[in-house]
Amino acid sequence: MRSHSRVIRYTIVFAALLALLILMLILNINTGNVQISPIRIFELLFTGRGEENELNIIFKIRLPRLIMAALLGGALALAGFLLQTFFGNPIAGPFVLGISSGAKMLVALTMIYFLDKAGRVSSILMVLSAFVGAMMSTLFILVISQHVRQMAGLLVAGIMIGYICSAITDFLVTFAEDSDIVNLRGWSLGSFSGMDMGNVRSALIIVGICSIFTFFLSKPIGAFQLGENYAQSMGVNVRRFRILLILLSSLLAACVTAYAGPISFVGIAVPFLMKRSLKTAKPLVVIPATFLGGAVFCTFSDLIARTAFAPTELNISTVTSLFGAPIVIYMLLNNRKNKE
Repeated sequence: MRSHSRVIRYTIVFAALLALLILMLILNINTGNVQISPIRIFELLFTGRGEENELNIIFKIRLPRLIMAALLGGALALAGFLLQTFFGNPIAGPFVLGISSGAKMLVALTMIYFLDKAGRVSSILMVLSAFVGAMMSTLFILVISQHVRQMAGLLVAGIMIGYICSAITDFLVTFAEDSDIVNLRGWSLGSFSGMDMGNVRSALIIVGICSIFTFFLSKPIGAFQLGENYAQSMGVNVRRFRILLILLSSLLAACVTAYAGPISFVGIAVPFLMKRSLKTAKPLVVIPATFLGGAVFCTFSDLIARTAFAPTELNISTVTSLFGAPIVIYMLLNNRKNKE
């Protein structure tokens, strides 16, 4: 009976997530200076025939942005889930631990150097730079974790690393006023604007591979959640497993930062909401739900960012912080209440 009710709950949650994602798809494509009816949207998407203006708006502007928001939102939520598994704490996330800030710093450096020397920078190079920056921040966190046993101290250290990296990035941006890097300032604050299908293809490869690897790690993640000793007794090579968690979470966070800049609170809020909705921490269920939840969260946030004060566009982190920060505060209060 209990197993049957769990299946019903899982079905309801996944159906709701898919329905919300489809709704966000329609609203994001429909909403803008030029409005296109939902029926017309489906007609254009499935037939590819229509007025040139409508086709350009959908396939060159709105659809790439929408896909990237969903893809990167899912990646960021998944990175947060992996970091929470690694540190055994629900407050751990790429933004809070300074991983996104480290990635942002290296990408800013790369953009400034290559745009000045070559006039352009490839998306793959940006992802590689972001990965190196993310790994640098992660290594600092791991070194500190050897000396600071309490998670609160580790989080404070991560926040401080984030501030240092952000300060360096702001310094670089301040003195990088060349017309070739006019988009650097907007990118450094977080945005899904300016995406194209080339970005979609390269991001899809990276995020897709990392997501598949994460899903195949469901069994060892489940064992690790019950403790390192239990995981070892189940045949999990804990050292190799922890390295994989760090590499996957850093690469996912790096991909997001390289394309959209730093985005806050998604990696903490979404995994928490999914676990609460599903009433389970089973990775086999939580991993796909977390990805879908991140996609819905970021596509919704991007819709608000574009339309709330149109034609002025908000930074995506402004919106994700507005919705994500209260969830994190609730998590902290709820965690304290449970301990009491």
